[in-house]
Amino acid sequence: MRVETVDMSEYGDLLPNSGVEPFHKPAFLRAAARHTAAELELCAGYKGDQAVALLPLFVQERSFGRTVFSPPPSLLIPHMGPIMMPTSPKPRKQERVNSKFTEAVVETYAGDDAGPLDLFRMIAGPAYDDPRPFRWAGFDVESSFTYRLDLDVPNLDTLQKDFSSSLRREIRSAEDLGVTVDVEGIEGTRDIFEDVTARYAEQDEPFGPTWPYVRDVAKSMGEDARSFVVRDPDGNYLSGIHVLYGDETMYFWLGGSRGDYEGTSVNSYLHWKIIEDAYENREGVTKYDLVGANTERLCEYKSKFAADLTPYYTIESGGVPMALAKRAYQLVVK
Repeated sequence: MRVETVDMSEYGDLLPNSGVEPFHKPAFLRAAARHTAAELELCAGYKGDQAVALLPLFVQERSFGRTVFSPPPSLLIPHMGPIMMPTSPKPRKQERVNSKFTEAVVETYAGDDAGPLDLFRMIAGPAYDDPRPFRWAGFDVESSFTYRLDLDVPNLDTLQKDFSSSLRREIRSAEDLGVTVDVEGIEGTRDIFEDVTARYAEQDEPFGPTWPYVRDVAKSMGEDARSFVVRDPDGNYLSGIHVLYGDETMYFWLGGSRGDYEGTSVNSYLHWKIIEDAYENREGVTKYDLVGANTERLCEYKSKFAADLTPYYTIESGGVPMALAKRAYQLVVK
């Protein structure tokens, strides 16, 4: 196994034909790279002449150490990490590819030359389901969860019948109130961003992403980014959700702040219209990731969709050096 850095054109050519997440797509990576001080390095693992793994890393050299992230913090990216592309379907050989690729990445970016304040942190996507080689290499590995709704159903009635009764009731109530949900352009995206920013300010919490970054992602992703906005019968903004699309999974990326109208939460209806749109218009998209199942207060609502609880893993430098690095870099890692 050897690991090489490739340019974006080569990286795009090496991506598999299916299953690519939005956060691994070249358009998204370019946008993210434009809004962080770190350098994007696209790693490809080769077995002979065959690429068997890809890994975008954001690397920054600082006066007191080096940070290596995938994804970079504060850009509203739930996960990134490796794309494994083993050529054999046999589990034993897939494990070997994963192990050898991990060894090569660790040697290159977090090996014996790493300083005490060098920091390596990766949040891998749900498709990366075997982080054991990183644990064996001395990294801390922690599991987290998200909710993923399966859209591969015979019809939408089949899907909705598994929703909680309160969720179905909210959807019907919003329909009866005459609110509308439409896909809007960059102005709709701006409305969503400002709504979320205001909501964070109300709670006296920082919101990392900037409007130039969100706008850049929306424009760069093209049809793989859509802003769904719900308005009252007079056209007033109530709520909105910006969705990012991968080959098979779409993501609730930004928005969904409280949107009450006439005593009814319109966000349930908003989610339903996003699901309906994907079912009818996005061939190949079979999952809706509600992004996050780690906060008890939020899970109470998200669990109403009867989505599948899906694990993913955070992998980071372990022990005292990591704790020192976090303080040194003043990172808020969530």
